[in-house]
Amino acid sequence: MLLGKDLIVWLLLALGGALFAGNVMAIVRPPPTARAEGDLERAPRIRSITMAAIGFVVAVVALAALLNN
Repeated sequence: MLLGKDLIVWLLLALGGALFAGNVMAIVRPPPTARAEGDLERAPRIRSITMAAIGFVVAVVALAALLNN
């Protein structure tokens, strides 16, 4: 099998971790200035926290699935 039988779990771990890390960084350290007209000054807090929580849950479940095997 291409890249092992746990490929989907590894992908979920990577995507969940990236979702968590990206949203936390958007909250903690927003860009200093808007890059283009229409950009927000900072990320919407509730949406970013929700998406970070979803990413954290996905990453933890994927890690548990990898450790369980």
